[in-house]
Amino acid sequence: MSIRNLEPQAVWNHFADLNAVPRASKKEEQVIQFMKEFGEKLNLETHVDQVGNVIIKKPASIGMEDRKTIILQSHLDMVHQKNSDVDFDFATQGIDMIIENEWVKANGTTLGADNGMGVAMMMTLLSSTGIPHPAIECLFTIDEETGMTGAQHLDATHLSGEILLNLDTEEDDEIDVGCAGGVDTSANGTYNQKAPKNNSTAFELTLKGLQGGHSGMEIHLGLGNANKLMNRILYTLSKEYGIEISLIKGGGLRNAIPRESFAIFTVSHDQVSSLKETYNTITSSIQAEYKVMAPNLSFELKDASLPEKVMVKEDQKSLLQSIYACFNGVFKMSADIEGLVETSSNLAKITLENGSFEMQSLQRSSIESSKWDVAKTVATPFHLLGYKVTHAGSYPGWQPEMDAPILQVAKKTYIDMFKEEPKVVACHAGLECGLLKKHLPNTQMISFGPTILGAHSPDERINIASVQKFWNYLLEVIKEIPKK
Repeated sequence: MSIRNLEPQAVWNHFADLNAVPRASKKEEQVIQFMKEFGEKLNLETHVDQVGNVIIKKPASIGMEDRKTIILQSHLDMVHQKNSDVDFDFATQGIDMIIENEWVKANGTTLGADNGMGVAMMMTLLSSTGIPHPAIECLFTIDEETGMTGAQHLDATHLSGEILLNLDTEEDDEIDVGCAGGVDTSANGTYNQKAPKNNSTAFELTLKGLQGGHSGMEIHLGLGNANKLMNRILYTLSKEYGIEISLIKGGGLRNAIPRESFAIFTVSHDQVSSLKETYNTITSSIQAEYKVMAPNLSFELKDASLPEKVMVKEDQKSLLQSIYACFNGVFKMSADIEGLVETSSNLAKITLENGSFEMQSLQRSSIESSKWDVAKTVATPFHLLGYKVTHAGSYPGWQPEMDAPILQVAKKTYIDMFKEEPKVVACHAGLECGLLKKHLPNTQMISFGPTILGAHSPDERINIASVQKFWNYLLEVIKEIPKK
């Protein structure tokens, strides 16, 4: 069965059309043009601002002219991640989507339901002829996943809506009213190299099969961080056998929990047998620790060509200690909202090669001071190495407005439709509402969406029934928008 035959068909067809267009963060040229042409073909007022955000406006349907104008908002970009054994070019290929039981997912890559399904819902509303709605302003932002530069530099002169519905959350029984802010922390430095010891054997170590996932929404689940686990192994082998490291490559995007890591190192011939025994002990222990959360976690140690250069002993010792000391995971739970992660950090990427080292990480918090506290905590081990540490891409959290009239409308509509109360929550993800609020200070905002699991990983999937539920709910909320 094709996803184009799923209900609501118009929504799934727009999602399929969107997923045929490459749309990596910071490489959105094709999808910006796609959305611009979409609006223009409908003869709707269409704008592209200076950074690439697309705004498409549609007048109110007959009988809804007296309602307040609403802004619908989703982001165009998606996280591009794939399994290492999948041959796929995100720059030229559309997402290969498949149906598995009650879910839609991609074949070995991220799906792009985050936030493509929100975009598809907005496209369906814009192209519809029979859906009642007030005047709508559809805001399609760019670069949400790697810096939120679209929201940061939005030209808000094209927007007049008093209510904003962000369609970028991932549990269909929740209404979000707040989110965490974030900041990227990176470290760059150089290290001294030398030729490997005489009579050395080289090995390539591969770690893969971790679940990965969203570094905000899933940071509390104990999913396993490939960079931290690889460092744990290398640290032990370095301390016990004096291995000499030539290369480490782990992780990728700063908002995805890293799933894979690779390393090349050397060891003296006479220590190979003992090293392999210790390696088996360490990896077996790690697999036992993660047997529930990462049942597919695997390690492979195989012979490699002897590298020309390896790290010198003292530099290697200091760096492995610094990575060990680098904080990763939940830093603090919220004292205000039960079960909410307040502050966290994700050690997203480690690259060590040819005398150069780079670390990338992302810190999140609903409290601005705590965000900077954990960012400095992450930075300190690398400052002590003398590396250059930078903090960039800082964005604010979104503070809840529990008395916003649109929240009351959304809650009542949910109760009327589903005969139960929705969960009104703040999330640990970085929604754009905090930045959009700076441009639109008098606009009421809430966020909701369908159920999506495994976002930012190749395990990303969206629940089919949830899409229908979300669509019906969105239409009812729009019908209940109050009068001007």
